[in-house]
Amino acid sequence: MKAKSHRKLRLVALTSLFLVSAAQAAESLTVDVHRSASCGCCKKWVEHLEANGFKVIDHVESNMASVKQRLGVAPRLASCHTAVIDGKFIEGHVPAAQVIELSKRSDLRGIAVPGMPAGSPGMEVGGKQDAYQVIGLTQAGTDQVIAEYPAK
Repeated sequence: MKAKSHRKLRLVALTSLFLVSAAQAAESLTVDVHRSASCGCCKKWVEHLEANGFKVIDHVESNMASVKQRLGVAPRLASCHTAVIDGKFIEGHVPAAQVIELSKRSDLRGIAVPGMPAGSPGMEVGGKQDAYQVIGLTQAGTDQVIAEYPAK
């Protein structure tokens, strides 16, 4: 009996530890998304983030240009929506893996997938995938390729 009860106690302790760890991880993955009400692909990108464990706070904006300007998104990096994690911008259809990477990098002000390339998260169209890059904007203001996705 003692061994069975000891195993049960260990299982409860491990389950509690797992739940606390998961709650802390989810808390650290909160993203504020700023988007236009009329954009369907923005909603699909939000779904991509949520499916990858992010908590998304959705902000419907009437003037996206002012949001981008306030957050320091250069026009060359622009896309349809802008998000913020830990004070850094995420512009466009950036895959979740690079958003996680951004949260760990102090050398970047933000990252972007300029334009709206087919096949990027939220832009899935009939299996087509254009080649695209995830561009990081360094603290010094220069562009740096963070990731490349080939055409398919």
